[in-house]
Amino acid sequence: MKIINGKLLAENLRNSIANEVKQYSRPPGLAVLLVGDNEASQVYVRNKTRACVEVGFYSDQIHKSANITEEELLSEVNRLNENETIDGILVQLPLPSHIDSNRIIEAIIPEKDVDGFSSENVGKLSLNKPFISPCTPKGIMKMIASIKYELKGKDCVIIGASNIVGRPMAMELLNAGATVQVCHKETKDITQKTKSADVIIAAAGVANLVKSDWVKDGAIIIDVGINRLENGKLAGDVDFEDVKDKVSAISPVPGGVGPMTIAVLLENTLIAYQAKL
Repeated sequence: MKIINGKLLAENLRNSIANEVKQYSRPPGLAVLLVGDNEASQVYVRNKTRACVEVGFYSDQIHKSANITEEELLSEVNRLNENETIDGILVQLPLPSHIDSNRIIEAIIPEKDVDGFSSENVGKLSLNKPFISPCTPKGIMKMIASIKYELKGKDCVIIGASNIVGRPMAMELLNAGATVQVCHKETKDITQKTKSADVIIAAAGVANLVKSDWVKDGAIIIDVGINRLENGKLAGDVDFEDVKDKVSAISPVPGGVGPMTIAVLLENTLIAYQAKL
């Protein structure tokens, strides 16, 4: 059983980006917009800002109060759209309930949408003409590539149909020539589907959901889940101890998908920067 070490892969990608950035007179700039005081969001933003500095990017962290109006937030996004030193704009989700997240994301010009969430960037991915692709699925593709696994013709099952992971993940796998099933809360007999899968991408947000009887021998599992247990420990969507002797490769939690997502965010910012040269 091979562990797909996202932490190490992310470090290698960050080093490669840092070396590339040295040749430019102006550093790539990433603006991160945080609204409110969500503790998890604050941790994510800190990690993203730290990663920016490490690779030599310019980082602009903008913290707005939770009672900001939608119109005020839109004008902040427009200000960043017009700022020449900012190449990428990231709005940390979730936003407060009185703000329409889709409207804010669509306000970011596609050339600066480094999360890859805008209709235009998702549309390009679905047409297999990607420009900036969503970070987590793109990072997962790099993780699978790192073990020299050929996806063409393979049966892949994604558990979870979110706009951030499940849906763009399906397009990434389809573009790679895989046969893809997306399971979600309305899916009947999920285990019947996972049992025949060569690759399982677990992104349901349910701790230890995937057990060994869900998995066929030799399968590859990428665990996107990050769940805090009552004892304070982190757990993925896959019961690692239960499945580890059955699979041929698996990503751990923590140290798997999380670090790769942030490294790909930096790569997307570099792509956005280079597109302007």
